Amino acid sequence: MRIEWQIVFWVAALAFVGLLLWLFNGVIMPFAAAFVIAYLLDPLAVHLQRLGLNRLSATLVILFGFVIVLALILVLIVPILTHQFAAFIQVLPSVLNKLQGLVSGAVRTLGAQYAEPLLRKLGLRGSGLPSISTSVGDIAGQAAGWMAGVLNSLVVHGAALISLMSLLIVTPVVAFYMLLDYHRIIAAADSLIPLRYRSVVHQLAHQIDKTMSGFLRGQSLVCLFLGLWYGLGLSIVGVNFGLLIGITGGFLSFIPYVGSMVVLIAAAMISLVEGWPHWGLFASAMVVVVIGQFLEGNVISPKLVGDNVGLHPVWLMFALLAFGSVLGFTGLIIAVPVAAAAGVILRFMVQKYRASHLYSSLPEAHMIILTDVVKAPEEH
Repeated sequence: MRIEWQIVFWVAALAFVGLLLWLFNGVIMPFAAAFVIAYLLDPLAVHLQRLGLNRLSATLVILFGFVIVLALILVLIVPILTHQFAAFIQVLPSVLNKLQGLVSGAVRTLGAQYAEPLLRKLGLRGSGLPSISTSVGDIAGQAAGWMAGVLNSLVVHGAALISLMSLLIVTPVVAFYMLLDYHRIIAAADSLIPLRYRSVVHQLAHQIDKTMSGFLRGQSLVCLFLGLWYGLGLSIVGVNFGLLIGITGGFLSFIPYVGSMVVLIAAAMISLVEGWPHWGLFASAMVVVVIGQFLEGNVISPKLVGDNVGLHPVWLMFALLAFGSVLGFTGLIIAVPVAAAAGVILRFMVQKYRASHLYSSLPEAHMIILTDVVKAPEEH
């Protein structure tokens, strides 16, 4: 088959898959989540098989453990988070108003001590100070209104959360069958690969699996550690809504830098408002956050994720935002596998391009010049 027809075929295949994902976006989410769960738990099932269990027994043991963990989360953690979330919505306006007052007061104090003398020396007579304070107040007010609108939209569109909770029933059932027949599914897909390309596809599949498994399994453990560290640490030092902030930040840590920034801003805001005019609570909260970020960047992530997974943070954030905006929560689920596969395939294509005649060949005029340069020393 000519290279032009191959390109047309693969572009059409990708467009068809994208069309199917867009059409069945409303029902594909539990199946995508179930496949990711089956992919993550397959090594555990293989390990249980090596211990003497058959595939059905290993799958049942994993499903039973998953149900127990899910039940414990629903009974012990979800009620606490729900209570803290409801309380957080109620106190958020007052917290933001108090924070606005603290910021405006700090600006006025710093302006009176430092800015006004400097402006007078410059001949401006402090005329720019009120506008600075007013601008800060306006920005804080706009931020408060935006955050209140976001939280209200979450409450109003609670049906989406209910739909998400209903997936907790569908996804384990689908994941059970996918985990049970995981190797049969992979073997069936492998049998469809043309024989002439099978070795190359196996090589790419191995690299994609290494990248995807290294990131998904490693980053999941990192998110679990950070959620526990931030949640328990902030709660112990006395920050209100500490468990909610910590678990939310741990979950968002799946996106590089986002979880840490959310925890840092939320913990700083809550601890500063609650502890004012004393700085002890704020300092304790910042110690917890800084230690957590240090452990993540220097100990936990290098050990569990590593530096060679091949997923650049910018590429990962682009994939999450792009797929999330088009396919919603389903897009967030499939973003990491697609980003891993696309990264491996693009690197493979660049490698083939650099090894091709199109990249290494030179124009005929350049070849003549190089030949003359090489022959010149021999003539002398």
